[in-house]
Amino acid sequence: MNKNIIYVLGALLIGLLIGYLVFNNPTEDHSAETAVHDHTEDDTQMWTCSMHPQIMQPEPGQCPICGMDLIPADAGTAEVSPNDIRMTKNAMALANIQTIIVRDAYPEKSNTLSLSGKIMRNEETFAVQASYFEGRIEKLHVNFTGEEVRKGQLLASIYAPSLVNAQQELITTASIKDTQPELYSAVRNKLKLWKLSESQINQIERSGKIKEIFPIYATVSGTVSEKLANEGDYVSKGQPILKLSNLGTVWAMFDVYENQISSLKIGQKIKVTTQAYPDKIYETKIAFIDPILNTASRTTTIRATLNNRGRLLKPGMFAIAEVEGVGGSDASDLLIPASAVMWTGERSLVYIKTNPNEPVFQMREVKVGTRAGDMYSVREGLNPGDEVVTNGTFTIDAAAQIQGKNSMMNHANVSQDMQHGEHDQQATFQRIKDVPSAFQNQLKTLFNDYIQLKDALVADKAIQAQSMAKNLENDLGKIDVQLLKDKRAKDTWDHIQKDFRVAVNSIASTTHIEEQRNHFIDVSTAITHGIQAFGINQTVYSAYCPMANNNQGASWLTLKEEVRNPYFGASMLNCGDIQETIQ
Repeated sequence: MNKNIIYVLGALLIGLLIGYLVFNNPTEDHSAETAVHDHTEDDTQMWTCSMHPQIMQPEPGQCPICGMDLIPADAGTAEVSPNDIRMTKNAMALANIQTIIVRDAYPEKSNTLSLSGKIMRNEETFAVQASYFEGRIEKLHVNFTGEEVRKGQLLASIYAPSLVNAQQELITTASIKDTQPELYSAVRNKLKLWKLSESQINQIERSGKIKEIFPIYATVSGTVSEKLANEGDYVSKGQPILKLSNLGTVWAMFDVYENQISSLKIGQKIKVTTQAYPDKIYETKIAFIDPILNTASRTTTIRATLNNRGRLLKPGMFAIAEVEGVGGSDASDLLIPASAVMWTGERSLVYIKTNPNEPVFQMREVKVGTRAGDMYSVREGLNPGDEVVTNGTFTIDAAAQIQGKNSMMNHANVSQDMQHGEHDQQATFQRIKDVPSAFQNQLKTLFNDYIQLKDALVADKAIQAQSMAKNLENDLGKIDVQLLKDKRAKDTWDHIQKDFRVAVNSIASTTHIEEQRNHFIDVSTAITHGIQAFGINQTVYSAYCPMANNNQGASWLTLKEEVRNPYFGASMLNCGDIQETIQ
């Protein structure tokens, strides 16, 4: 019996020990708490797309726009105000967002005026090679535009029946030149007027044979700029056959706005660079200022002559001139890069980084002054020390639009009150009132050609895009700003068309489709601003692709609510989404 009691007590103690280990294990309690904590974290973890940060889903998967795998979204460590936009670190990196700290002065830029223009042929070197007698072109020895021609080079061979009689007269009078020297001299002079050389005349006289085919030689050296006749054509006396231009010197032509004219004068030194050779600087002087102002664009033209050694400069190249010692900003103004400023037609907007340690941004309205080089002076809206976004502003603005925050599209009166968090969330973009229908019709013609340019880029057709850009150039020149009676409206269009003109000219001067697509970004921005400000009595759609413009994002307009991407064409035709309907 004692043994049985001992066995029972031992079993009881072992059971109590096992129960303690099972139900009071601190390791299991900690694991349970950790599991609950992890479960809570999983419930709050959001997933986003690195290319489309507006996509937020509670669980992993694929982006509904581009199909990429979703990644964990960065959880914000602090709340942001209703006027702020927070971006993920991934989106910041992909958009290549860059900022600068606003300083009081940039002395190296403060007195420089920047002008945009083109390289053109020097009209002073133009020459026309004409036929000096009538006849049929049997052989044209110059085959294409751009061919180099040297003085004395054979250009064409012409069948000239009109010279037959003149040659017969020469042969006849040569036999009586001792008794009739004046008649003989007159016949020779007539042949000289037809540009026959002394050696040619002497050869006819010595041989006594009449020639029916005569050569035409170049009287100057140059480059063929235009062929005006072809083999088999019948040309009359004095009719042009070729146009030549000497590209040893070229003109650089620049547009100057009305408020800049007083800063420029003939003989003033300027420095010219081109996109093709950005490191090569041509120092020259202003040779001519057009005395007539273009009333549509409110611009005039200045001209400088450049030495073109090595024929590096090609007519049609985009050029930039820097004129020192003019313009500049007031000493009290701040200066920021021109790339930081967004234009809505009535206001100038920038994005500032409100927290130096967090990717949080806020829109700020500024008042800009004159442009000095690639900088704008800022008279109101910024303070020294503000951190301003200089690259990727449109990507931030697109994210703001998607999240319903203040943006250039849904913003009416951004002011200094924004710094204190005061803003009407219902504000919308205000269009200029009482725009004449005639001006809207001209703008609509411009927009229709823009759509054709966009379609050409969608189809990967660079030559067609170049042609459409030339149509846009013509349309832009036909817009009559005098139809706008309000000065603010005129100033708005003046600013829009300036960037529009430069970008369209750049597309029209190249058949490299990637260059065309880069300039199409500015064309799309300008036409969007124009339609927002003035209207065209038509509904259009604004599409956006975050992968365009080297992952900085870019927008475009379309007539249909569908995505056909002009920045990638067939390679990524459907990348992007419709962001806005512009009524």
